[in-house]
Parts: sequence; structure tokens; C-alpha cells
Amino acid sequence: MPKGIYNVPVATNEPIYSYAPGSTERAELQATIKKMRSEEIDVPMYIGSEEVRTGDKRSMNPPHDHKHVLGYYHQGGQKHVQMAIDAAMAAKPAWENLAWEHRASIFLKAAELISGPYRMKLNAATMLGQSKNAFQAEIDAACEIADFLRFNVGYMTEIYNQQPKSSKGIWNRLEQRPLEGFIFALTPFNFTAIAGNLPSAPAMMGNTVVWKPSKTAVYSARVLMEIFKKAGVPDGVINLVYVSGPDAAEVIFNSPDFAGIHYTGSTAVFQNIWKTIGNNIHKYKTYPRIVGETGGKDYIFMHPSANSKEVATAITRGSFEFQGQKCSAASRAYIPASKWDKVLKYVQEDLAKIKTGGTEDFTNFHNAVIDETSFDKLAKAIDEAKASPDAEIVAGGTYDKSVGYFIHPTVIRAKKADYTSMVEELFGPIMTIFVYDDEKVDETLEILDKTSMYALTGGIFANDRYAIDKLMKRLVNTAGNFYINDKPTGAVVGQQPFGGSRGSGTNDKAGSMINLLRWVSPRTIKETFIPPVDYMYPNFLED
Repeated sequence: MPKGIYNVPVATNEPIYSYAPGSTERAELQATIKKMRSEEIDVPMYIGSEEVRTGDKRSMNPPHDHKHVLGYYHQGGQKHVQMAIDAAMAAKPAWENLAWEHRASIFLKAAELISGPYRMKLNAATMLGQSKNAFQAEIDAACEIADFLRFNVGYMTEIYNQQPKSSKGIWNRLEQRPLEGFIFALTPFNFTAIAGNLPSAPAMMGNTVVWKPSKTAVYSARVLMEIFKKAGVPDGVINLVYVSGPDAAEVIFNSPDFAGIHYTGSTAVFQNIWKTIGNNIHKYKTYPRIVGETGGKDYIFMHPSANSKEVATAITRGSFEFQGQKCSAASRAYIPASKWDKVLKYVQEDLAKIKTGGTEDFTNFHNAVIDETSFDKLAKAIDEAKASPDAEIVAGGTYDKSVGYFIHPTVIRAKKADYTSMVEELFGPIMTIFVYDDEKVDETLEILDKTSMYALTGGIFANDRYAIDKLMKRLVNTAGNFYINDKPTGAVVGQQPFGGSRGSGTNDKAGSMINLLRWVSPRTIKETFIPPVDYMYPNFLED
């Protein structure tokens, strides 16, 4: 059969549609939302070639309109997890032996489907199912997942191109093998792009996958699965199951074929997973790869030389876009006393203009948090701040779940640097600010570094270049994604590979070659053209 060394299309970031009034895309997206809201769909699990329906149907509801039903998915159990493992292992030989360019073609086609004919459907599913507004859905469900797929194809070819040197009479080669077993992808609700990347990145490198999405993101996961199948992902390569965490863990982490986990979610769950894998390590054929991006207590630090309006805008956007439910969302800030009044004034002015409501109204900047559990946790935190002598609510502080799970953008001023919401991840639209004395920059940096267990993202603001240099060095271990004069959100594939360390994960940088290297196991091959026929070396000969 013909062979070649192929160049893949050069990846570029997907252009972001504006959805401005009067635009074609705005009208098309509004029509898609209206159509999808009018339907009740039935969502099966996808295991091998089968669409599996159990009859245990769970409703899918928009968080901003929780009485409305978008459809039902079929809840599975342990036997379905085992079915997915069996399907993944059955599909593995053909998939891992398929030439890499065909794997590349499948996922490049998926990117084209997402950026083209499926763009509105995937955006609308994210808006309805996860309560993201049009812009937030666009940068996530359309652009970022397309970027992940295209850039990962490029990184895959770079990995295959990395080859050792050879000396005279010898040819050294390096091949990248898929891992021996199946990969478990455990994905979150907050980014459709992450839900698509976690199973597709290992699959792209020749692995087969069992994928469990968040129960609050099944609605968009189903669209992603439709796209993968349309693009030509063979049956059994990615298996989509809806099961409880304990049911998945019981089967997957006891399987000898478990080869790795690709995870985004809470730190506590990830630590428990790591512990379980460690306890079961003797059961596995290989040492599993453990890749996870977990929690964050992401910060904004304002130096006295910084501009107040710039910092205020970073707080408004960084804390309250998508209701603060981004892993990277700013949730604590350190503001010098000399700038506090201005920063607060600008933030309060912003929040006074922000509209809150459903995603169907494109003028709503702020929408609902994901579910009632999240709502109750956040409402409790607000109530505790209202009652605490160590905190003061200076903006927002209201909530209502009668129609949707609405927590209004809230700013707390902490009177103690270790107040609860300065330390603990709340994952919602609550920003807590500590005001420090201007002359105590060093002491405040020490507090910032030691207060939180996390190290995902952080942003500093300063107009003094010596200060910027100092802050960068002092905060070197506090964030895997570090921003200078910008909010700590909005990482772009191919530009800012994403991930953090400490309690925030393994820092394997989604959207980079680093991540894809975790899903292969290299084999070094040495071929000698003329093998020796005498065991003796010259130094052993007599003079």
C-alpha cells in the first residue's frame, strides 16, 4: 500500500463569532435554542455499537429554568461500566493498529463539524444544559474544543517526529505505543470543551476510552458523542456511560486493564481516586497514568502602582463570567488600601449594570449556577458572611431559586486574611477581597502564598516593572497559569496550555504536547545492520 510522511494542516485558533444584534449567527443560534427547548429527547448510553437504554430515566433541566424538561437520560450501573470496558478492550487492537493519519483525519473532521454544521447545536446544548450565555458557550463549546482537536493533531505528529540519533551501522527508532489497557475519562459540567478533550486526547494517541460525564452535562455530552460518531470514531473507541461515581469506581479501579485516568473535577474526589488506585496497584497490568486538573482558589493581586479601573474590570470578568464556575475563576483578591475605594466603586458600578436571567435572553451577562446543591452551598456562604464579624458584603449578596438557581454576583470584604471564603473553593459568583496596607506588600504576598492549598491560576496588576519582576519571582509556585495585568481566566489552546500544581492537579497542561505524552508508552528500537560474529573486544588481545 502507498506510504508517505504526511504534513497535517497547520492549527490556528477558531475565530470567535460575536452574536451581535442583527448578525446571522445570532438569529441562527436563537432559532436553534427555540427548537431544542421545544423538544424532549431520550438519551441512551453509547457502549460499543449499542445504544443502551435502562428505563431508569433521569430528567435534564436548564439550571435557569429548572421546571422545564429538556429530556431524559438512561442511568446505568456497574454492569454497564463493565460492558463499556469490554467494548473498549474489544475495539483496542484495530484502533491502535490503525495508521496515525487516519486517527488524525477523524478528529480533524470532528473539529470541522463542531466549527461548522454542529456549531449552533453544541452551543445551544451548552447554553440550555449548563446555563452559559452565548459568548461563554461560543468560546467553550465551539472554539475551544475545535482548538483542542486541531492543535492536538499537530502535537501528535510532533511527538511521532521526535526520534533519536543513529550511529554508523545502526538505526535507532522510537515508537509511541498506546497504553496497555483502557483509559477512564471523568469529565466536569463546566466546560463542554474539557468534556470533549478528556476522552478524545487519549483516543487520538491510539487508546480506547470509557467516558463518564457529569450528570449535569449529559445534554451536551450527547451532542459531542453524536459528533464523534459522525466524524468516524469507530464503535467501542469512546464509550459514554451515565453511572454514579461509586459504581464507576468499583468496576474501573478493580479492573486489571485499567491503564489511566483523565480527570477534571474536585480535589477531594481526585485525592480519593489516587488513594484507591494506590491501594489497588497490585491488580493492574501496568502502572496507571493519573492525570488530573482539580480545584483552585485563584487570585488577583493588585500592587499599589496598578490602575484601579483595570483591576475592577478583571474582578468583574474574572469572578462573574459563567457565574464563577470556571476552574480558573478569580475568587480572592488583595487590594492596597490606597486603591480600595476606587476599585470597589468601579466594581459596584459594573454589577449595577449586569443583567441576570436565562441564557435565551442574550442580554443577560449572568445566568444560573449548575444545580440546587451548588445553590444551597453558595447561599449558605453568603448568609455566613452576613452574620460574621470578620466579613462584610459590599456588593450583591442576594439569591433566589424559585425559577432558576440564581446567585447574584457577590463581593465580600474579608477583615481577616484567612476568612473562610479567602481560603476555601466555593465555585460560584462570590469574590472575597482582603484590603492590605500599601507598605505591607511582602507580608501580603506571604499570606497569598500560604493561605490556600491550590495553585491553578493567578493574576497580578502593576505598572512598576521592578514590582512585576518581584511578584513573578515571589509567586512562582502559586499558579500554573500566571497572568500579568490580566484576569486569571481565558486560557487559549496553543497559547496558554492549562493546568496547575499543589492541590490543583498534576499540571499536565491540557492543550499541549505534555498532555498527549501521558497517553503513550515509548519503545526504543535498535537495529544493527551487520551484527558482530566475534565476542572478543580488541583490548583483550595480547600484545
